[in-house]
Amino acid sequence: MSEAPDAAAIEAWIVATYPDADVVKAGSGVFFSCDPEKHWPNFATIVTSDEYDQFSDLDHPGDFRLNVGVGRATFDGFVGADGLEGDHDFAARDRVLPHPVYGGQRWLSIINPSAETFETVVKPLVDEAHEIVGGRAERLKQRGPSAGS
Repeated sequence: MSEAPDAAAIEAWIVATYPDADVVKAGSGVFFSCDPEKHWPNFATIVTSDEYDQFSDLDHPGDFRLNVGVGRATFDGFVGADGLEGDHDFAARDRVLPHPVYGGQRWLSIINPSAETFETVVKPLVDEAHEIVGGRAERLKQRGPSAGS
């Protein structure tokens, strides 16, 4: 991808790359899970406005924020072990930050990633997020309906 992807291009890439992705659109958000019945948990989301929170200044044409849930090592690698305590500019573009609301659950966010950031940073993050949620879904499926009873 030679130019920066927009929200629609990233959505198309996720759907093409992860055929098990369940996609739910609600308001100005697109939510990706591996559970077509519950639609939860999500491994990634894309939001295109400040409808869900007021931190990212997304009310400009073409702006969007991609959010992904990652493991502890990856999260800490990007924001540090106490990265949630820092003073973050949640409106910064093309920069990986803790999610302004769900950072405590190890969600990372990036607004308007560049083409290079999409290829080198975003794709591996989404892959990890999908692996976490998809692996969990697969383990639950293998346990069968009596699991958790």
